[in-house]
Amino acid sequence: MNDLSSWVEKNAAFAPSKTAVRFEGEDIDYAGFAQTIRGYARALKVVHGIERGDRVAFLGFNSPSMLALFFACARIGAMFSPLNWRLVAPELAYILGDSAPRILVADADHAGLAREAAADRPDIAVISADELAGDAETVEGEDRDPEAGPETPCLLVYTSGTTGHPKGAVLDQRAIQVNALNCIHYAGLTGADRVLTVLPMFHVGGLNILTSPAFYVGGTVILHRRFEPEAVLRAIVGERPTQLVLVPATIQAVIDLPGWEAADLSSLRLLTTGSSIVPLHLIDAVQARGIPVCQTYGLTETAPVSIYQKPGDGLRKPRSTGKCGLHCEMKIADDEGNEVPVGISGEILIRGGNVLREYWNNEEETRRALRHGWFHTGDVAYRDEEGDVFVIDRKKDIMISGGENIYPAEIEQLVHRMDDIADVAVVGREDARWGEVPVAVVVPVPGARIAASDFLARFEGRLARFKHPKEVLFVDALPRTALGKTRKHELREWVNGDRADRLHGPAS
Repeated sequence: MNDLSSWVEKNAAFAPSKTAVRFEGEDIDYAGFAQTIRGYARALKVVHGIERGDRVAFLGFNSPSMLALFFACARIGAMFSPLNWRLVAPELAYILGDSAPRILVADADHAGLAREAAADRPDIAVISADELAGDAETVEGEDRDPEAGPETPCLLVYTSGTTGHPKGAVLDQRAIQVNALNCIHYAGLTGADRVLTVLPMFHVGGLNILTSPAFYVGGTVILHRRFEPEAVLRAIVGERPTQLVLVPATIQAVIDLPGWEAADLSSLRLLTTGSSIVPLHLIDAVQARGIPVCQTYGLTETAPVSIYQKPGDGLRKPRSTGKCGLHCEMKIADDEGNEVPVGISGEILIRGGNVLREYWNNEEETRRALRHGWFHTGDVAYRDEEGDVFVIDRKKDIMISGGENIYPAEIEQLVHRMDDIADVAVVGREDARWGEVPVAVVVPVPGARIAASDFLARFEGRLARFKHPKEVLFVDALPRTALGKTRKHELREWVNGDRADRLHGPAS
């Protein structure tokens, strides 16, 4: 295997004038896209001194420049690190401090945020995407590292950590290719496909479920800057994509549109979803319009696709997330790592070329996650007699809200620093639109009188908005075990059920 940029380069040799990327009404053919990638690679090496192993961060909306930068990094053996533009400056500053990129490339919409996040890091050069594109058009010199290949780390994606700090998952080029092969297997992806990409590519779901694999098979990516339900429906009708990836919250937003029932959706031969347990009414609504739904399962650490359905399985087993992927291994295991029988729940373990190499600068978390050759996902599931996997719970406390991961520990750490709060636990409340939203269950210090609105306003500018608790409940004490651990399962039941006469607290 050559480096990942060879996907684009070789498809350009086969079909130079075929559209690789369609973006805001403009078409970029494979020959042009390959040329852009080479130019970006030269600019990174010659102008900015990027070498194999260096990190290149990007902060911005989806764009052809973002894709070109990803492949250019792979071409020279650097690590592409896309940043979540929904985060606030202190959150981004932590990631920049941990990953220590040589440069941070920002689009025009996020230039100010990039400078603010990197204000205390003079070692990080903050440049605009336009500046890099200009360098790419004029610079001469080498555009490839001949040593870059399957074992070369190429993607550093940060995922929320159980301790409240994000962890950087390191994926090598082999992981991206194995993920592509899994996607091709479940989706039947070919060069004739037109993939509509509307999810943010700072997540591996947006970047690697069908988007990057489309370039492996020589397909076309119809790229949207960000998700807008009306734009998605217009694109399906007007640009005739064949494949689309949406998470449950974005499916809901599209099917709620007044034009959903009358729209011509006949070009779509498959809709892929996942990220959280998918409500049956969403699957039914899409399949009622004649579009097969496939569910996939995976994590940032598995590139992500590792378990999936094939077209038609969504009708037959809508509650399942499918079978183990063709190019990786899976087992459902007990706490000792032993595989459990059919029908018995256990933790999902994944092994294969799609699994992360390590967590960046975090040996402890790497050892905890990678044990005896298997990646421990922290998710609980069971298999039926046909090998189909049913995800039923999470060992970790992670919430998935609108496709975004939220760890309660991160919110709880912030609340624990508030002088008038004695104790706190954050749990998920079911939400028809977002899947789950965070709710803070708070014990004020004796005598403190806290208005709910005041408490909820305290997160502004300190956490990304999607992480803000949507409700606060005041109680006298949290339920705890004999060892002092919070009984979060009781809090979840309380928050999601009839709260009367279950827990009592001071009025807000």
